[in-house]
Amino acid sequence: MTQQFDPISLEIYWSRLISVSDESAAALLRTAFSTVVRESNDFTTVLMDADCNCLSENTAGIPSFVGMLPSAVRSFLEHIPREEWRPGDCIITNDPEIGSGHLPDITMAAPIFYKGKLVGFSGSIAHLPDIGGAGWAGDCRELFEEGLRLMPVKFIDGGRENAFVTQLIRHNVRAPDQVIGDIYAQVSAQRVCAAGVQQFLDDTGMDDLVALSAELRGRAESAMRKAIADLPDGSWTASVTADGFDADETQIQCCLTINGSDIEIDFGGTSPQINRGINSVLKYTTAYANYPIKCALDPESPRNEGSFQSITVKAPHGSILNPVFPAPVAARQLTGHLLTGAIYGCLAQIVPDLVVAESGSAPTLRAVFGGKTRDGQSFNQVLFASGGLGASSRMDGYACTAFPSNTGAGSIEVLESVSPLLVRHKELAQDSGGVGTHRGGLGQDIILDVLSDAPINISLLSDRHKYPPEGLMGGGAGSKSVVALADGTRLHPKSRSVLSPGAQLHFHYPGGGGFGPPGERDPAAIKRDIAYGYVSQAAAKRDYGATE
Repeated sequence: MTQQFDPISLEIYWSRLISVSDESAAALLRTAFSTVVRESNDFTTVLMDADCNCLSENTAGIPSFVGMLPSAVRSFLEHIPREEWRPGDCIITNDPEIGSGHLPDITMAAPIFYKGKLVGFSGSIAHLPDIGGAGWAGDCRELFEEGLRLMPVKFIDGGRENAFVTQLIRHNVRAPDQVIGDIYAQVSAQRVCAAGVQQFLDDTGMDDLVALSAELRGRAESAMRKAIADLPDGSWTASVTADGFDADETQIQCCLTINGSDIEIDFGGTSPQINRGINSVLKYTTAYANYPIKCALDPESPRNEGSFQSITVKAPHGSILNPVFPAPVAARQLTGHLLTGAIYGCLAQIVPDLVVAESGSAPTLRAVFGGKTRDGQSFNQVLFASGGLGASSRMDGYACTAFPSNTGAGSIEVLESVSPLLVRHKELAQDSGGVGTHRGGLGQDIILDVLSDAPINISLLSDRHKYPPEGLMGGGAGSKSVVALADGTRLHPKSRSVLSPGAQLHFHYPGGGGFGPPGERDPAAIKRDIAYGYVSQAAAKRDYGATE
C-alpha cells in the first residue's frame, strides 16, 4: 500500500532533507583547502534515493551540478555493481561524459545504509584547483591534453583510503596538498549527509526513502507541468552568436516547442564541434537548458529530479553542444552558459515578463594564474568575478552578479595572501549596462599587478569580446569584455600566456543587456544613475535624451 503524506508533514520532511544537503555542503566548505571551494562556492551537494533520483540539493549549489549527479551515480553503478558498494565507500570520477562536463571537477558519491539496507546515495561535485595536464585552459585540441582523467573508482574503500588512487592524483597535479585536501572535504560531506539521513529515518520511523522520494518528485513534476501548461502551445526560435575560437565563431540555434505540459528544446543547426576546449558535453548542455526553464516558469518550488521530467533537450551529435569523444571540453562553460540567452530569446516572444536579458556574467570570465611565489612555493589560483545581470520587465539588472552560474567572487585579500598578485583597482564600470526601460546590471573593472620575481602563467577563459550581451524587447546591449596589459596589448581570450614580473592587467567584466525601450525609462531613475555614477552625463544625454 502506498504511503500517504499530509501536506504539512511533507513540507517538514522536504525542508529537513534540504537541511541535510546544506549541512553536507557546510562540511565541504569548512574543510576545503582551496579558495575555489572555500571562497568561490564552486561546488554542490545532493541527496539521492536508492534509485539515484535527486531528492534535495544544497541551497547555494551550482545549478548545473544537480542535473548531473543522479546520472553520474547511475553510471557509477555500471562500473561498480550495486552489490560491491559497502558502508564507508566513496567513489569518484572526473570523466566529462559521466561527471560534470570537464576534468577539473571531481564527482563523488557514497552509499547510505540504514539497518543494513541501501537507502540512498550522497553526492557532491567540486572544482579542484588543478588537475594536471594543461589545467583549466581553453586552447587544447583534445581531451587527453587537458589533464588527468579518472574513470569511476573507489577513493575510499570500506572506510580505508585507496592509496594507489591517492598517489596517482598526487603525482599528476601541481598543487597536490590542496587537491587531496579538497577531495577529502568531499569525503567529509558524504559522511555528514549519510549521518543526517540516518538520523532523519530514526526520527520519522521510516525504513527507507522510497515512498517519500516518489511523493516529493511527483510534487516537483506537477508544479513544473502546471507552469508549462499555462503557456500557449507552439514553437519559437532564437539564436546566440559567440566569439568562438579565433576565426571559428560559434552559433547556438534554439527551437523551443510547447505541447501541453511538455517542453522540447532542440538545438538543431548549432555549430559543429571545434578542436578547442569550448565544446559542451550533452549532460552539461541539458543541465544548463533545464535550469533557465526552472528559473523562469517555476522559481518557487524546491528542485529535484521531478522538476525536469517534462523537459526534453536535443542537440546534434558532433555539435558544440554534444561533441564526439575525445573533444576538448575544459572551457565548456563558455558555450553552456550561453544557452540561457537562446532559451530566454524564445520565451520572451510569449512570456517576456518571466525572463531576463543576457548577462555579462554569461559566460563567466575566468583567469587562472600559476607559478611560484617569492618564497618558492607553487600556487594555482583563479580570479573569480562577475559581470552584470541582465535587466527584466520589472527592474534593473543587479551589478556584478553571476547567472546562470552562481559562483561567488571570493575574497581579494585571500587571493593576495596565497599568490603574488595585487588587486590595485576594483570598481563598478560606468556605462557598462545596456540601456532600456530597465538598465542592465553594471559590470566591473579590475586592475591586477604581478608581484612575483619570476614569470607566471595565465590561462584565460572568456568570451563577449566581439559580441556583447544582448538586450530584450528593445533594450540595448551591455559592454564587451576586455583583458589587456597596461600598454593596451590584448591577451588571447581563450589561451595560455606568460606574464612578466611587474606586469599589470586590466579586466573589464561586461554589463548585462537592457530590457524595454530606453525612451520609457523613468526620468527619476536616470537622474539617480547619474548621481550614483552608474551612467555618465554624456551617455545619459546620448541614450535617454537627459538634459541634466
